[in-house]
Amino acid sequence: MSAILVLVLGLAAMAAGYFLYSKFIAEKIYRLDPDFKTPAHEFEDGVDFVPTNRYVLWGHHFTSVAGAAPIVGPAIAVIWGWVPAFLWVVLGTVFFAGVHDFGAIWASVRNKAKSVGALTGDVVGKRARSIFMIVIFLVLLMVNAVFAVVIAGLMMNFSSAVVPVWGAILVALVIGQMIYRRKMSLPMVSIVGVVALYALIGIGPSVPLQMPAEVAGVSGNAIWILLLFGYAAIASLLPVWVLLQPRDYINGLQLFVGLIILYGAILLLNPSMVAPAFNDNVPAGTPSLLPLLFVTIACGAISGFHGLVSSGTTSKQLNKETDARFVGYFGAVGEGMLALAAILAATAGFASLADWEAMYTAFGQGGVNAFVEGGAFIIHNGLGLPEATAATLLTVMAALFAGTTMDTGLRLQRYIFQEWGEIYNQQWMKKPAVATLLAVGSCLLLAFGAGGADGSGGLIIWPLFGTTNQLLAGLTLLVVTVMLVRLGRPMWYTLAPLAFLLVMTIAALLIQLRTFFDQGNYFLLGLDIVVLVAAILVALECVSALKRLRNEAPAKQE
Repeated sequence: MSAILVLVLGLAAMAAGYFLYSKFIAEKIYRLDPDFKTPAHEFEDGVDFVPTNRYVLWGHHFTSVAGAAPIVGPAIAVIWGWVPAFLWVVLGTVFFAGVHDFGAIWASVRNKAKSVGALTGDVVGKRARSIFMIVIFLVLLMVNAVFAVVIAGLMMNFSSAVVPVWGAILVALVIGQMIYRRKMSLPMVSIVGVVALYALIGIGPSVPLQMPAEVAGVSGNAIWILLLFGYAAIASLLPVWVLLQPRDYINGLQLFVGLIILYGAILLLNPSMVAPAFNDNVPAGTPSLLPLLFVTIACGAISGFHGLVSSGTTSKQLNKETDARFVGYFGAVGEGMLALAAILAATAGFASLADWEAMYTAFGQGGVNAFVEGGAFIIHNGLGLPEATAATLLTVMAALFAGTTMDTGLRLQRYIFQEWGEIYNQQWMKKPAVATLLAVGSCLLLAFGAGGADGSGGLIIWPLFGTTNQLLAGLTLLVVTVMLVRLGRPMWYTLAPLAFLLVMTIAALLIQLRTFFDQGNYFLLGLDIVVLVAAILVALECVSALKRLRNEAPAKQE
């Protein structure tokens, strides 16, 4: 099949989702109020609570939730065929992710910008909050530890990406000053930022910086990981307008330029989808499509991590409540577009089916490599750009998105420790510097304690990321659903995705339980049991909360 047809169908469906479905959700379900005083204004402090232009905030939100996951997940899941991956990305974006991300922002803004974890105690109950906090901590631990490994690996393998990746930080610092101190126009700042970023990408191949394999007895990979966590710790303590917002905004623009380049190359080249629509010849050891598809592709369809960003940082910066639709739902659409690009690159970016099969020799293969190699093939043949330059562009795209997610992830983990300090009345834990050290320390303990000298320990628990992440999405939808019931509003638009996620998550956990047992991997087996128990408790809490509120809701209708 022509890749152009797949591209057009996917983009048309997502556009309809934003212009039609999200408008319905905004007006009839969440009922946004343009006059509602948002926490960004109520608690404005110039550090975390900062009223922000919706386009800048969209850039922060979108790049924080995107990371490398909407590239990796879809580019792995196409091993079952491109049709299942395509359908889940498109339908998941329109009916799951958009409603989930949008709803998490709305719920948090309506409750003084509390994180979904803290909000659970008020909305659902203390037992649910305890479950939520454990799941949140596990997800953030996985994201921060693993994305550090991913970025370090990209910089070790693609030395041409080092200058653009680190140079983007300097660009962001300048952009932040231009927006907030110099009050320059956003279009001008945007042009300057994008030109500077792409100039760095152009320079990258000419000045490759290679970390030595070993420095003072420490591996080069470990050095990069330590540097990344040092940077992330500083970034998590700085006011959001100094680095986090401008870095994410410029990266968001960079993604759209990258997508235009990749999509434009597809339109000019018109490559064929060489991968099978439904793959009946999967490699030995590949798990069943159902339910594993729905946890392999999390980001790009629906992801619990998005709820943490929505309620952790985005809700503190929302200028008007009506901006939540653009920032939250369109942020999910942006990630869906990236996931669609990953599917097209990983299935149409090969010369033949044999070449594609050579990449996908086992489950878990493909990922970033398939995206970079396939995308570079399409851009080179469609636009004539040198393949090395195209590969650098796509590598930097993946690395920058992983970096922005790590920035936000560590900031969110700092918030979690501060919230624990609030819950358990531990004043010392509420200090930002202390909470940041605890966040970094827990990640490094996993990275180096479980992974040894190379710092890859986060990869050990990564197989459970998809299921844990989807459980977190279910918890967020539970909070939003209970709020809707209390307000006497229709709940099926959030309850249906919630029920689907819980069924698929529990089924996937049971399948993984058997896999870990057969492999003799008792560490992951134990962790799987913990997450499985949490999933079952979430399902029970869902039923209990909705039954408890069934008779209350009519009295509180608006």
